[in-house]
Amino acid sequence: MELRRLKYFLAVAEELHFGRAAVRLKIAQPPLSRQISALEAEIGAQLFDRSRSQIRLTQAGTVLESHARFLIDRLDAVYRETRLVGEGGAGRLRVAFVGSASHGVLPTLIKSYRSHFPNVELALSAMNNAELHRALIQREIDVAVARPELRDEELRRELLAREKLVLAIPDNSELAGLSEIRFAELSNQTFVLYPRRPRPSYADVVLDICRKEGFEPAALELAQDYQTAISLVSVGVGISVVPESVSRTTRPGVFFREYIGHNPGTALTIHARRDNQAAQVMNFLDVTRKFVRLK
Repeated sequence: MELRRLKYFLAVAEELHFGRAAVRLKIAQPPLSRQISALEAEIGAQLFDRSRSQIRLTQAGTVLESHARFLIDRLDAVYRETRLVGEGGAGRLRVAFVGSASHGVLPTLIKSYRSHFPNVELALSAMNNAELHRALIQREIDVAVARPELRDEELRRELLAREKLVLAIPDNSELAGLSEIRFAELSNQTFVLYPRRPRPSYADVVLDICRKEGFEPAALELAQDYQTAISLVSVGVGISVVPESVSRTTRPGVFFREYIGHNPGTALTIHARRDNQAAQVMNFLDVTRKFVRLK
């Protein structure tokens, strides 16, 4: 059964007049009459009682009208939903990010995206850079927020933010009371670095700062992720070097301090596969570009 014939049938059923239905459908009356006759032949039942003065639905026509209207309404809904998903206004977007990103501009970016595309289901998860790269390549996620970036020609990238580094210090450390801290004078400290593996990683960025300041840390404590590292700092295991945005969130047992010395800073970068042209991904990248321009 052709969908077009069902739509023609409903127009005639609503108008109860072939001429008016033809005008509404923007076709000539004879072809409309032929289509209705063909539909009756296909079904094997008369759908309209025809007379010179009036046409009426038969009992069979009344049954078909009820079911046809339901089918057309459902199909229209399917078309609308499919179109919305295809345009990126619905569907699902999987976003993963490094743990420290949750303290900076990322939450605001996520809110901005949600405000533009409230019907898209967002699946959010935290991963380190190595996990982000693997998950993107294996298509387990759609968007990765890395620090500072993932180096792979298969990935497109958008810079989200740059920021300087600061020290995370236990609140009972003698360093917490100093008016200024020189990085070169931290050689006797235990450095809490992350991640433990794989390497090279952000931990090596901090070790490079130490070398540029002329020393190797007295001791290292390697944590697997940022959250564990900050927890170790809070209980006095050692100090850490973290993005400045982390200092905007109060953490019991931890003071954040700027330092004097080499500060290469760090960045947050949005990544997606180049061959992933899904509208949800393209829209997220577009929101990111607009967000960066406005902030």
